[in-house]
Amino acid sequence: MSTTTALGAAPAHDSRSRILGLISLCHCLNDMMQSLILASYPLLKQNHGLSFTQIGLLTLTYQCTSSLLQPLVGLYTDRKPQPRSLMAAMAFTLMGLLLLSQASHFPALLCAAALVGMGSSIFHPEASRVARMAAAGGKAGFAQSLFQVGGNAGSALGPLLAATVVYPHGQTSLAAFSAVALVAMVLLNQVSHWYASHPRRHGQRPPVEHGYSRAKVALILGILLLLVFSKYFYMASMTSYYTFYLMSRFALDVQTAQMLLFVFMFAVALGALLGGPLGDRIGRRRVIWFSILGAAPFTLLLPHANLAGTVALSFGAGMILASAFSSIVVYAQELLPGRVGMVSGLMFGFAFGVGGIGAGALGQLADHYGVEAVYQWCAWLPLLGVCAMWLPDVRHERA
Repeated sequence: MSTTTALGAAPAHDSRSRILGLISLCHCLNDMMQSLILASYPLLKQNHGLSFTQIGLLTLTYQCTSSLLQPLVGLYTDRKPQPRSLMAAMAFTLMGLLLLSQASHFPALLCAAALVGMGSSIFHPEASRVARMAAAGGKAGFAQSLFQVGGNAGSALGPLLAATVVYPHGQTSLAAFSAVALVAMVLLNQVSHWYASHPRRHGQRPPVEHGYSRAKVALILGILLLLVFSKYFYMASMTSYYTFYLMSRFALDVQTAQMLLFVFMFAVALGALLGGPLGDRIGRRRVIWFSILGAAPFTLLLPHANLAGTVALSFGAGMILASAFSSIVVYAQELLPGRVGMVSGLMFGFAFGVGGIGAGALGQLADHYGVEAVYQWCAWLPLLGVCAMWLPDVRHERA
């Protein structure tokens, strides 16, 4: 009987591993296409004569459409799972890319950004749920980290592809990436079939009580959101304006600046890969504490460094900051068991919303005071990580 059980368990584990790999790959493809908008900013600025404020509005439009719907999508799918919504999300991204490739005026650019944002708002809560469903053996942090690193790897590929494909061939070359969206839809069809056969693998277990009142749960969530704010407001300064900063301060050409943005995004992907498993091993609270506050020395030194130092410090800051998010998401899921979709939507949505608001606000500051001043002010944001000292160890107290 034990042999039969073992033989039955192996295929199930293999199935979960395959689905986890597929959803991480699709997250990579999804975020790669979305990051092309950010990576194409210098080209769009040149083609359409955009100001930094207009660039900030583009990011604000994308981030807000991707953030406002995410908690609602997650709340709805907690009650009524929607396996096919993953493919619908990719269809929105596909339409946004095609419109962006042909846009000839600023309102069309805003509409393209909104379509891509809507795709993101549908994709992330359900994809995060699938990653948790596919987690095995108490490795929720590893599963979330692998899912997250797929997105970070995709975001890192965006600047690289922009430098090698979009800039040499122009704005219309963005349409070529619609083939990537079609490939992602084929892969997500397989994920959807598996998801449909396991719609309630998570969310139906009896919640494990941690003994916290609603007020304390709200306070803990508030601290988590404050930490997400500090992380993603700073990340907005890097993803939207790092290339302009490098071009302004060190007189780099746009393609070299894009390559250095790729280096930063690679560091973000590496940090995301390490953060989840580390949280499984030593506790999510410790990872959250270190990953936010630990980036402060790097961000504070960055505005005063030479080119080599800037690249090294941005690499360290990106890697340390990115290690937090997987642990924050899983920590919140353990705080509110049975509400995986709503929690994932809230965290991803708030992160994108903060990024959008940050990009808009920082764009106005860059127009008035210069892009270099932006980095001097944003350098202090990681110090908000000190708030992590008030987070309890949820996993320990539930046990």
